[in-house]
Amino acid sequence: MTEETTELVLPSRIESIAQAADEAAKVVRRAGLSSDAAFGVDMAVREAVTNAVLHGNRQDETKTVEVEFRSSSRQLVIIVRDQGAGFDLDEIADPTDAQNLLKTSGRGILFMRTFMDEVEWSQHPEGGTVVRMTKKNN
Repeated sequence: MTEETTELVLPSRIESIAQAADEAAKVVRRAGLSSDAAFGVDMAVREAVTNAVLHGNRQDETKTVEVEFRSSSRQLVIIVRDQGAGFDLDEIADPTDAQNLLKTSGRGILFMRTFMDEVEWSQHPEGGTVVRMTKKNN
């Protein structure tokens, strides 16, 4: 497989989550990933874009969510950027802690880390949070 890059610029709306997941499914098919890997990528993309829309941009439609898929024979890299104020990863509550088990939110980062081989967060120089997720082709 040759290297392929797909870029999306989405409005900060709930509907953008499904649009990003649909594109991820197309990229995964072209990359030839297994059905287990496809499931994990779908979950991770949905969580990352949900966080960008709801928590990063706070559904402010004047802000966008950028999603980039970079696939090669070795790996699929997904980069999601919002234009929000950012967050401190250390301030996020542990969803596996007994006091957080029944909360209805807070598991997105855990899911991303579970389903992807590598996940890292950074602040974009122009503002916003960037999450970079990698799924290796095994």
